Amino acid sequence: MNNIIPGTLLVAVMVGPLSAMAADIAEDTYSRHVSPKGEISLPGDARVSWTHLGSWIVADDKAPGHGFHDVYTQPEAVEGYRETGKFPDGTLLIKEIRGIESGTKTTGHAQWAGDKGVWFVMVKDDKGRFDGPHWGKGWGWALYEAKDPSKNVSKSFADTCQTCHIPAEATGWVFTEGYPTLRK
Repeated sequence: MNNIIPGTLLVAVMVGPLSAMAADIAEDTYSRHVSPKGEISLPGDARVSWTHLGSWIVADDKAPGHGFHDVYTQPEAVEGYRETGKFPDGTLLIKEIRGIESGTKTTGHAQWAGDKGVWFVMVKDDKGRFDGPHWGKGWGWALYEAKDPSKNVSKSFADTCQTCHIPAEATGWVFTEGYPTLRK
């Protein structure tokens, strides 16, 4: 015990649980939300039991992302990101886009989220598990519409997702500036 450098034990305790947590999140995601063939499903419980990362509003009704955007992930993914600055393997991000409603309230003119429109889903894949049209740049990519949230309607990562995410390449293909929950 006399040869232990002060602080070493603390580092070992902190790294151990984080590594186990990262393995647990990947195991959970790939067993519950990704099929053995790499088909991504839309989790139904995110609004209730996952962490809200932040919201965006794209007010231009001619823009491809028009609407009120809420983004969710697993609580363990937030912890992993805060520790390392990167999303751990198995992180699942869900961006729910709803219409924008507005009206005059006692506090003034207000805008709020309306009806569901689409969900974009990203699954972090550090191991290159799948080689297919919906997998690229270290992520799995999917798009679901409110009329049938069980069907991925994305043509492919390159056709449906990549163009919008190019500006976020330096931050792991995710627009992290809109997610105050990731900040310590």
